[in-house]
Parts: sequence; structure tokens; C-alpha cells
Amino acid sequence: MEISSDVVYVGVNDKEIDLFEGLYQVPNGVSYNSYVILDEKIAVMDTVDVNFTEEWLENVKSVLQGRSPDYLIVQHMEPDHSMMRGFFHKEYETRRKIVADGDSLFLGKHILNFIAAPLVHWPEVMMTYDSYEKILFSADAFGIFGTLDTNQDWVEEARRYYFGIVGKFGVPVQKLLKRASEFEIQMICSLHGPVLKENIGYYLNLYHAWSSYQPEDKGIVIAYASVYGNTKKAVDYLAEKLKEKGHSSITMLDLCRVDMSKAIAEAFRHGIIVLASITYNGVVFPPMREFLNNLAERSFQNRVVALIENGSWGPTAADVMKKMLGSCKNIQWIEPVITIYSTMDKKNTEELNKLADNLFSL
Repeated sequence: MEISSDVVYVGVNDKEIDLFEGLYQVPNGVSYNSYVILDEKIAVMDTVDVNFTEEWLENVKSVLQGRSPDYLIVQHMEPDHSMMRGFFHKEYETRRKIVADGDSLFLGKHILNFIAAPLVHWPEVMMTYDSYEKILFSADAFGIFGTLDTNQDWVEEARRYYFGIVGKFGVPVQKLLKRASEFEIQMICSLHGPVLKENIGYYLNLYHAWSSYQPEDKGIVIAYASVYGNTKKAVDYLAEKLKEKGHSSITMLDLCRVDMSKAIAEAFRHGIIVLASITYNGVVFPPMREFLNNLAERSFQNRVVALIENGSWGPTAADVMKKMLGSCKNIQWIEPVITIYSTMDKKNTEELNKLADNLFSL
């Protein structure tokens, strides 16, 4: 697949994988992207997962047409991209060149400028800017889940990918975006997902919003963990009242059943979140605990949060949920905190009505 007259795609699609990095569900698989830059000297940009070695080598061979590559550029040391000593136990010392931020490599008319991007998302990540083609080879940044022949919404999968894999590292991403603003970028070639050729500013702005932890919209996420359905009844009632008031953007997350990476992405997408959990073993139900741990780990901040707890004897879930988000910055807690004793009563109905009023007025 030609990216330009000189840059050719030689990556592969993995349709067999079920979990990316052993954690994220990928029903549409994933692509491992690699590129060849043809010039007076030839550079191969990254490799692929070892399970696709032969397919990748054939792709590269067909592009080279008898020529030999001069450089293999490794931007990211994760095993699905690299062929370095730590993974393959081979010595490369005599043929290895370690580049630093700001270094350049001249292939001919193509000049490759190297950009250090530590912690986006591994410590050693590097990106490469081709000043001739104005292409940013962005390592894992701007990637998505899904093979290249999958028809899917880029933003939905990119958001899930970003907050799952990069979300903790907002400050390094902000530094990268500031550095990237120094270059004129006409294409972004990630190591996962499609090449981005149009509306580059749109993708950069999304990464800015995500990495600065600003919500994309003022929608409401209602994330709940219910055992016998009584907590669910409460949040369903709240959602209905919000809809009656005219609030059209409400996302319901049943944490016992939803893909956790999708739940995390939705929490970061919207500006308001309602957390509802039963009290379980003196704390919160495990799916809610996993959800909140993931949010806190990824520096959840700049959000409005409301709490609903349920417990037959000694409800403690609200206090636990608030403490679990105690390290999160700029959280606006919304009253009332609603406590349900097993099933909703008249008092709870009035409280939910008031909560709906308070949320709608934001």
C-alpha cells in the first residue's frame, strides 16, 4: 500500500488476537504497522509482532525489489514492534546507532528528524518526522485497535486505546504536542491503525483534550454496580428524570458487564459522572472498585461527580468511592449523596429528583 511515491506500507493485520497487551479486548483485531522509505538510502520504520515475521519480510522484500535496506529505525521497544537484544538476545552493538532528541538522518531528499517522546507510552519512545513528506511517524500515539480492513469509528477506538494505554501520561503527551507544533504535519503514520491524511488538526486537538483531562462534552455517565437490581432501579429512575428534563446525552455503564476499557473511555469523554454501588464486604462491589482504581491510576480529574450507595445494614460505599478518588484533582462533588437501604423509598425518590435537578442545572 503506497502512502506516497516514496513511502510504502509493509505492515500486517492480526485477526487472531483476542487481548491486546493481554488486557484490552480487540474483537476486530489489531494492525502492526511498518513502513519503508525509498530514497538514495532506504529506511524501514519499525517491524511487527514476531508471529508475523514471514509475512512482514515478504512485504518488505516485494517493496525493495532487490535492493537492501540501509536502516531499521526502531521507535518503540515493545515486542510487537522491535527486534532488539532484550527480546531476541542478539548483539547489535557494532551496527547500532543510538539517536538523541533533535538528531537527523539523511536518506537523500528525505531528512528524518528524531523526536524523543518518553512515556508516550513507554519510557524509551521516539518519534520521527520526515521533513520532505511532512509525515510524523508517531510510534504508538494516534493509534487505534482494529485491523486496517475493519470498518469502525476512529474516535471511539482511539479514545479507548488512548485512555487504556497512554491515559496516565497526560503531561508527557502535552510536551509532545508542544514539540509537534514546531513541525508542519500533513500525515500521521502510527504503529497501529490507519494512516491519518486529512484534518490533522482534528486529531491533534483530540489528543490535546485527552491529555489535558478536559471532557469532550457535558454529557452524563451513570456507572453502576448492582447485584439484585435495586441499585439499577435507582439509576434507571435518575436517567429517566434527566431525560424528562431534556438532557439527551446520558450513557449508562453496567460495570458488571461492560468492557472495562470502554467504561474508562466513556468516563473521560464526559464531564459529569454518577457513581452508584452497593456496599460489599464493607467496601464497594468489585467491578466498581476496578473501575475507580483505573480512573485514579489514569489521573482522572476536572470532573463533576455524584454518589449513590446501597446497603441493607451499614452502607459505606459512598465514603469508599470518594476516598478512592481522593487523589484526583479538581473534582466537584454534587449533593445530595443518596443512601438506599436495599430498595428505594419515598425519601430516595425525592433525593433522586433533587439530584436530577442539580445535574441538569450544571
